[in-house]
Amino acid sequence: MLRVLAGLVLVILSGSSWCFGQAKGVDKTRLANEVKAEFQHAWNGYKKYAWGNDDLKPLSKTFHNWYAEPLLMTPVDALDTMYLMGMKAEADKTRDHITANLKFDKDIYVQNFEITIRILGGLLTNYQITGDKKLLAMAEDLGTRLLPVFDSPTGLPYKFVNLRTGKTRGAVTNPAETGTLIIEFGTLSKLTGRPIFYEKAKKALVETYTRRSPIGLVGTNINVETGKWTNTDSHISAEIDSYYEYLLKCSVLFGDAECRTMWEDSIAKINTYLADEGENMSKKNVNGPVIHGDLWYGHADMNTGKRTETTTGALDAFFPAVLALDGDLNRARALQDSMFKMWQVHGIEPEVYNYKTGKVEHEGYPLRPEIVESTYYLYRYTKDPKYLAMGQQMWRDFVKHCRTDEGYAHLKSVITKEKNDAMQSFLFAETFKYFYLLFAPEKTLDLKKVVFNTEAHPIRQTWK
Repeated sequence: MLRVLAGLVLVILSGSSWCFGQAKGVDKTRLANEVKAEFQHAWNGYKKYAWGNDDLKPLSKTFHNWYAEPLLMTPVDALDTMYLMGMKAEADKTRDHITANLKFDKDIYVQNFEITIRILGGLLTNYQITGDKKLLAMAEDLGTRLLPVFDSPTGLPYKFVNLRTGKTRGAVTNPAETGTLIIEFGTLSKLTGRPIFYEKAKKALVETYTRRSPIGLVGTNINVETGKWTNTDSHISAEIDSYYEYLLKCSVLFGDAECRTMWEDSIAKINTYLADEGENMSKKNVNGPVIHGDLWYGHADMNTGKRTETTTGALDAFFPAVLALDGDLNRARALQDSMFKMWQVHGIEPEVYNYKTGKVEHEGYPLRPEIVESTYYLYRYTKDPKYLAMGQQMWRDFVKHCRTDEGYAHLKSVITKEKNDAMQSFLFAETFKYFYLLFAPEKTLDLKKVVFNTEAHPIRQTWK
């Protein structure tokens, strides 16, 4: 609570005068309507050229499936966003199609993490929204088929599982894939009354944490059979990111005290070894660190804490939202300012950016939502109009550079703005949703009453 109050007191110190000036011209209603219209544009493209399949390829106007048989990734991921946007008739038709056609008795190996956050999370959220028991039955069927991933010597999940046979493979995985399961499996457990789902996912989370280094950091890759790290690079980016997110969110959604303890320990170590604080961030006042200095999070060796890379990127931009959820608005605001600086270098964020050299190290932009997510959280927690202006600029850039005549396309390069023939389902589940919620009336979704999974499916605690 003290951190929350300190952050609110420091709102007036945050500067960014350009944002305050521009915020006066932000028409939230118009922008929310624009986002809804662009969602509809991309959805129409999917229906026209990719219906019944996983993803639209917007340049060739064909489709892409993750596996030998489609799993309706885009319809499942998009469904709750439709309900939030008030597109009930379209959502109901889509839900009927899902319940009639999506089956999981398939002889295919699937990536447990991706299927959990996208499909299991989507089914659970839409069951809570609609009360359609078919969706819960489908979620339980899917969850049961995924359970064999946990049958390793350590309890850490294998990376892949065959939905029909239960056979597993992929012993080398990462903390994001071992630790980003508790929201979905835990919710499934609470809604079905089957403790096994919570227990297996919780054990995986704990086993990941217990293998942290003597200085409290986790690495990038781990073998689930031996429990040994195969890559000791530590950071908050891809392959680790949502592990930390779920430590905190597990404590919020389920009131799990052990997850809260693991989170508090982890964030202390993150701020000690991974944070790169600018000169102003290190100066203290009675309310904590001043927040107008640079703050970045880099890479370090998990055993020594030695800085190994000064890179960040689009995926790291989720962290201001997590810091805000934790009540650390000082760091959340400072990091968000840094992430937005990264966006402004080329008018859209790159996949990997070196914050010391100012150079882009991976030029791609696959329509990522994380910086929009953090903008939404910070606006809801602070009511600071600068985040509306920030969101408006990002929305304009996003439409300008990524829109196609039948949808939205990844960028091969944020420098040249050359497009790539892909449009993943998280565009509907996350990117459009967070843009919409940023501009829509606050009553559209009460952030205090939901916990978003890492695919932006909002989960409500409907159990005691």
